[in-house]
Amino acid sequence: MNEITLLIGRAAPLPDGGALSGIAKTPVAGPLALGSEGFAGDEQADRRVHGGPEKAVHHYPRDHYDAWARDLGPLPVLAVPGAFGENISTSGMTEDGVAVGDVFRLGSAILQVSQGRQPCWKLSRRFGVADMARRVQDSGRTGWYYRVLQEGSVASGDSLQLIDRLAPDWSLARLWRALYVNRLDRDELAGIAALDVLAEGWRRYAVRRLESGRVEDWTARLEGKA
Repeated sequence: MNEITLLIGRAAPLPDGGALSGIAKTPVAGPLALGSEGFAGDEQADRRVHGGPEKAVHHYPRDHYDAWARDLGPLPVLAVPGAFGENISTSGMTEDGVAVGDVFRLGSAILQVSQGRQPCWKLSRRFGVADMARRVQDSGRTGWYYRVLQEGSVASGDSLQLIDRLAPDWSLARLWRALYVNRLDRDELAGIAALDVLAEGWRRYAVRRLESGRVEDWTARLEGKA
């Protein structure tokens, strides 16, 4: 079991004074109601690409912060949890040990790992590092999302308790390697396409690559331009 810090945030302008974003999260004691699309009081500015049932809760490992500080220097944004827009911060859980489809009890809610996190250009604005989104994607230190199987109440200090593993062979690290490193490995792509506990949008990436033999263009997501 892993004790959590719970974080939420309202949509606000990014540090460059531009687009609105809900990426800045701050710790709260709770308890907070957790519904099918996230925590009470939490916001996402662009609902076309953020939030929704398959991305109701974002989890980012506190374990990665030291590595980012080594890579980037001691940036103020790394001083406390919430730098990556996470709703849940823990120590002791990373992409190597968490699998797609894992089911956890948290407070009175039940969550299921639905997909990895695809970093977007707003991370670069938040950190003031031009290629931060691409760095996160390339590192594999991406974090992940949960869907909510049972709504409930959650507070900081509650612990994530693993109660089921439906696809133990499909760690988030393996999924990341298949999508971002060995990007056209047909065996891995076929496995992803058939992984019914994975968010449908991610399964579609695999199907399209199998059909086209090409990898999708990430420019708009990573750089904020077409």
